[in-house]
Parts: sequence; C-alpha cells; structure tokens
Amino acid sequence: MDSARTATVSRTPLRALATEAVHAGRDDLARQGLHAPPIDLSTTYPSYDSRGEAARIDAFAATGAEPDGPPVYARLGNPTVARFETALARLERTEAAVAFASGMAALTAVLLVRASLGLRHVVAVRPLYGCSDHLLTAGLLGTEVTWTDPAGVADALRPDTGLVLVESPANPTLAEIDLRALAHSCGSVPLLADNTFATPVLQRPAEHGARLVLHSATKYLGGHGDVMAGVVACDEEFAGHLRQVRFATGGVLHPLAGYLLLRGLATLPVRVRAASANAAELAHRLAADPRVTRVHYPRIGGAMIAFEVDGDPHGVIERVRLITPAVSLGSVDTLIQHPASISHRIVDAEDRRGAGVSDRLLRLSVGLEDVEDLWTDLDTALECPVRAAGRY
Repeated sequence: MDSARTATVSRTPLRALATEAVHAGRDDLARQGLHAPPIDLSTTYPSYDSRGEAARIDAFAATGAEPDGPPVYARLGNPTVARFETALARLERTEAAVAFASGMAALTAVLLVRASLGLRHVVAVRPLYGCSDHLLTAGLLGTEVTWTDPAGVADALRPDTGLVLVESPANPTLAEIDLRALAHSCGSVPLLADNTFATPVLQRPAEHGARLVLHSATKYLGGHGDVMAGVVACDEEFAGHLRQVRFATGGVLHPLAGYLLLRGLATLPVRVRAASANAAELAHRLAADPRVTRVHYPRIGGAMIAFEVDGDPHGVIERVRLITPAVSLGSVDTLIQHPASISHRIVDAEDRRGAGVSDRLLRLSVGLEDVEDLWTDLDTALECPVRAAGRY
C-alpha cells in the first residue's frame, strides 16, 4: 500500500468533479504501464523483515495511520480498496476515506469510535434510513439517542454527546437540511451527514462543515446493483480511528467490491445527472396527476422521488412492469418500494409517521431508461383496478 497515499490526496491540485471521477485513484497507472486498475486479492503479504513489520504494526496500533511500505494483511488494508478510498476522498473534498463491508458497518464504526471515548450520546434528526434509526433506537451499541428537529440540535447537546447524525436529502421523504447552519449548531461535536442520496455530484457536506460524510456505497457510488459497501469520508485523524475499528471488528471491504466501486465512480456524474433529469420530469408529471396527493422532490435535484397516492400504494407496486419493485436505490434501472412496509418497517409506526413517512408514501429511485417508457409504466400502475380493466 502506498504510504504516501493520504499526503498525495492533499497535494494533488483539485480538478473538476467529472475529471476527478475518472482519474482519482488511478493517477499512478500510466507510470506502471497499466490502464485498468489491478485487483489485488491477496489476504496476506510476504515479509522477510519481521522487526520492521512489528514496528509498522505498532505504529498502526497507536494512530491508525496506514502502514508504511508494502501491505501486511488484508484486514489492515488492501491496495485495490485504497484506490477507491482515495478517489472518494477526492470527490468529497476530504483528507481521507475509509471503506467498509456495508453502509451499516461504516455507521457502526463511527459510533464505536465515539463510544470508545465515553461519548455514547447521539443527537439525530428524523427521518433517517430505517436501519440507521433502528441501530440508534435499539441501543445495540450502548448508544443513547435524542431525536430532535434541526432547530433543536444545539439544545439537545450534552457533555457526553459524541455525534450529531442527519441525512439530507432524507430517506425516504427527501427532506433537506441546511447543513452549514446545522454544523454551526453542533459546535465541537462532529456532524455526520449521510450523503447517499445526493452523492458528491449534488453536494459535498464537508464543504458545509460536516466532519464525517457517510455513504451507502451500495447505491449510487457502485451504481449497478452488484456491489455492497459503505464508506466514511473524513479528516485523517478520524480516519485513523476508523481503520483501527475496521481492523478490530473485521468489517472490511472485499477487493473486488473496491474495484467495482472505483469503476462506478468513473461514471457517477454522468449517471446522476441523467437520472436526475428523468426524475425531475417524472416529479413534474406526478405533481400534476390527480391520483397523486403529494410529491416530494428535493431542491437540489437528484434521482429520488417520493410520492403519496390517493389509492392503495400496494396496488401500484403490484402493477409496475418496467419498473422493478425492490429495496435499495441508485442503480441504472428504476426501482420502487413502499417504505412503511420495507425500508422503514423496523421504525416504530408512530415515530415513522411523525417523521413524514405515511402509509401511502412510495419511494422511486429513477434510473436511466427513457422517461416516456417510465411514465407509461407509472401511468398504468397508478390506474385503479376497475379503470385498468376497462370498467371505469
């Protein structure tokens, strides 16, 4: 693993997002006579210098900094995964990024870092992804959570508050938060912003004061529904702590997943912008449709839409044919799901509804299909069964 990787991230001049997406994490390939990034599947690495290896492991144990010299063991780090981490840090404009086996593993690692300092209290704003909500509420990691709205964050802080957690645009209502104002309210407490829906194409929370930027990389960063991963973009100091947790808990990302994510980043700006154009058009048509009572679409745009139907949302799910009824989001194809039944089912019903997740809400992850084909499918699915059968 390149010991100067983090320093290189900060020294390389910033380039346009589209350029970074294509070249970050690959800048050394031409000098090696390569065009595609190699996939290193090794779990361990030979070393004839056991004294030097011991010193490098001691250094990692002290700070979590990446070991100098060649890799040691796959749980300490992997060169292919490191390329993805470098690229994501460049896109989010942070010093470092640390990848995990899933988005939930990444969030767990953040909570464990803070808990190790005795800072187990979390201030959070609903709605969040349902499993993130459950992880906090259930106290599975010994955390205590105070739920509040953005205006109440400052008053909710305590001496043992280790983290403020928000998602903007939020899952699934697409509610947006003024991250800069919220970061100011947090004072010295780290703000973690889940940026899964927006991606660095639409916003970079670190530029607005968030210390930690979380992604379920399974979604837009991978972009093709074939890789599961999570990543936290942050400063190097926090990254060191996250690497230590990853090493101790084993929530590592497989190198093949790291390769697929790096490949996914190359087309991220193109995919997000094209899908966002489709979503904006569909949101416009849904808002004008009498069968739809409310449409949620964020001001910053994006490829996610939430809408509430006048009729039975389960009937819409049953009638789509081109659109895939499935959990997750951010793929090249369009997905639809009923949050109250699936992604947010684990959240208490009263809390769920209080956060704006109604029983008639549907969440649409818009893909890259032709927008007219997507609308034809939605239009048919929204028809009541009587009218669809020709008896209206």
